[in-house]
Formats: sequence, C-alpha cells, structure tokens
Amino acid sequence: MVASAFTSSAVTGVAKVARVASSCAVVFPLARIATVVIGGVVAMEAVPMVLSVMGFTATGITSSSIAAKMMSAAAIANGGGVAPGSLVAILQSLGATGLSGLTRFILGSTGSAIAAGIARFY
Repeated sequence: MVASAFTSSAVTGVAKVARVASSCAVVFPLARIATVVIGGVVAMEAVPMVLSVMGFTATGITSSSIAAKMMSAAAIANGGGVAPGSLVAILQSLGATGLSGLTRFILGSTGSAIAAGIARFY
C-alpha cells in the first residue's frame, strides 16, 4: 500500500513537472522570437533618429550640433572642405536621403543578432 501510494504521487509529480515544462517550452521560444524581432526593429528605427539628434537632417547640418562640430573638425583637417566619402559626408548623406533597403536590412539583421545573443542568457 505504501509503495503504490509513493508510486502514484511520484507519477503525479512527474506529470505536473512535464505539464509545467511543456508550457514553458512554448512561452520561452515565443518570448525569444519577440525579442529578436523587436531588436531588429529598434535597430532600424534608432539609426535615423540618432542621426537627426546628432544634427544630420534632410535640410542639412543643424547649427551648434554634434554634426556641425564634426564638420568643422573635418574641414579644418582637410584644408577647408569636407572630403567626399568621409564619415561626415556619409552621415550627412544618410541624414538627407534616409536609409536604403539594403542598409535597413543589414541594420535589422544586426539588431536581431544582438538581441538573440542577449536573449540566450534569459
């Protein structure tokens, strides 16, 4: 009688653990997938916003901004002009025209990969 009661409670305990584990197995992958998707979207949307805050806008470089200071330093270092292909020129081009589809894809993929790496620990 004692052995059968122990066996019965052990089976019930294992069934409870299996039920909890199976429900967790569904929740964790969905949460990780959501984390990866959100990481990609945040990366794609954050870059244009950061460029704008730095002063690289569609209408040009904003005065008294980080972009203006970068442009001034680049012009002084280059003898009075900003060199084509320099960091300032590229950032201003991105601020003025926006991101291309390929650039958005690369940013989204990178953000997703970083989020997936972080999600591994949770």
